[in-house]
Amino acid sequence: MSHVPNQSSVERTVARHPRPLGGDTARQTGPAIVPLSAFVLNNQEGGVHHRVPQRKPDWLRAKAPGGEGYHRLKAIIDEHRLHTVCQEASCPNMGECWSRGSATIMILGDTCTRSCGFCNVKTGRPATLDSDEPRRVAESLALMQLNHVVITSVNRDELPDGGAAIWAETIERVHRACPGMSVEVLVGDFCGDEAAIQAVCDARPEIISHNMETVRRMHPAVRPQARYERSLDVLRQFKASGLVTKTGIMVGIGERDDEVLELMRDVQAASRCDVLTIGQYLQPTRNHLPVDRWVHPDTFAMFKAEALARGFAVCESGPLVRSSYRADEQARQLARR
Repeated sequence: MSHVPNQSSVERTVARHPRPLGGDTARQTGPAIVPLSAFVLNNQEGGVHHRVPQRKPDWLRAKAPGGEGYHRLKAIIDEHRLHTVCQEASCPNMGECWSRGSATIMILGDTCTRSCGFCNVKTGRPATLDSDEPRRVAESLALMQLNHVVITSVNRDELPDGGAAIWAETIERVHRACPGMSVEVLVGDFCGDEAAIQAVCDARPEIISHNMETVRRMHPAVRPQARYERSLDVLRQFKASGLVTKTGIMVGIGERDDEVLELMRDVQAASRCDVLTIGQYLQPTRNHLPVDRWVHPDTFAMFKAEALARGFAVCESGPLVRSSYRADEQARQLARR
């Protein structure tokens, strides 16, 4: 079953995500890692014909944005011209988290230099680096009066240090402006630049995270500009710096359950990582990789039990879990240990 989307919707999607329909695997040569022919039926001449997306199961229900806490947080973010991954990545938990007074700030702009096949953040050539951003982030977080904050960023591969200096300044300013708040950061791989990674580590965030995103076999399709082993090395450097470490993956994008367990073993062997998050992949637009399966809540429960048995101190595993979902509660669990 297929249908032809209207031209205006296709143009809006391509303008935001200038990659081939079906993700960057369309640029790859050689045998397909993840065959997409069943999902993108025709992306050449005469219009684009897509397979109709699968109906979401009953357990995938998110709270709609609204309420006093949501509007208060949105007003502060808008006033200080901040970006959030909640908005840019179309997170399904934005209504719940913002209503609780929890948000994930995104620094280094809103345009990513990478084009991962799963991500809804805008891709392209970023604007000039905003050197005033660390100050605005610190001032806005002081107004929010949170106990815990998560800060993430787009990838800025065009910068010599990948944005590490801005990262370090942001962490330091937030610590000074909000002495009672713990800071969790979710960073990229800085193209494996150990000096850049160390600059962020030396700013001493309370929790430092880098997402593996998917299993080893799926990396060329899902993260064409990243490397599985390089991400393990990033987590290894975090732990060597004496920091509390965290990583996250999504499931339902083409991996097998045994590969998820293998990833857990790899991460623990490399870094003795403290926290793992596991959530269901949701295809943000038809220009992204398709959903391969809806993972049942019982399987998420199995993943959590296996993660804890393999040495993770905390595991958040469920259909709507994202990297920073209930991060404040995770921090409290770690503090009680």
